[in-house]
Amino acid sequence: MRDSDIHDVMALLADAVKAWPTPAVTIVSQREGNPFKVLVSCILSLRTQDKTTGAASERLFSLADTPEKMLLLSLDEIERAIYPVGFFRNKAVQIQGICRTLVENYGGKVPGDLDELLTFKGVGRKTANLVVTLGFGNPAICVDTHVHRICNRWGYVSTKTPEETEFALRRKLPAEYWGVINDYLVAFGQNHCTPISPRCATCSLTSFCKRVGVTKSR
Repeated sequence: MRDSDIHDVMALLADAVKAWPTPAVTIVSQREGNPFKVLVSCILSLRTQDKTTGAASERLFSLADTPEKMLLLSLDEIERAIYPVGFFRNKAVQIQGICRTLVENYGGKVPGDLDELLTFKGVGRKTANLVVTLGFGNPAICVDTHVHRICNRWGYVSTKTPEETEFALRRKLPAEYWGVINDYLVAFGQNHCTPISPRCATCSLTSFCKRVGVTKSR
């Protein structure tokens, strides 16, 4: 893919994603506009299907929707609310720890600074960037496995890890797409450009994609 092709690609994706489910964390941000809920939902979403993430988020927030209220719940109550998300016991501990830090050090408010968010135990670059974009509406690039895989598959970047992809995109992706690329490529990656045997025969992006690493497709 040529660098200049990204405008056409993003326009095609903007139209295509209308047919696919909106990612669970994005739904939380659109419905709530609450950085704390975005942060917690991001943690729940790791290695968990969107349908499970959405339901677990609703159950948990019906019990506690602020860091202060969350600390009134026992670990067992949090675990039962978020089950069956992946690694639910570890995530319950992480959520409790983050809430304690927020209450003790930040007045119960989630910071909007990327580097500050990265100091929280259990918060990696994917989660921190998503909180910055979805929770605060500020520029950042969230790179998960779909963004990393697809950008490399296109030939738009050539990187080995999601973190390398994030910094490569920061250098070349037009700023107007920073906030939406994760939403677009998560939906695209889950429903069309799958890790194994992507649907290349019916893909509107075929003329732009180098199909790097694709050995089998439909």
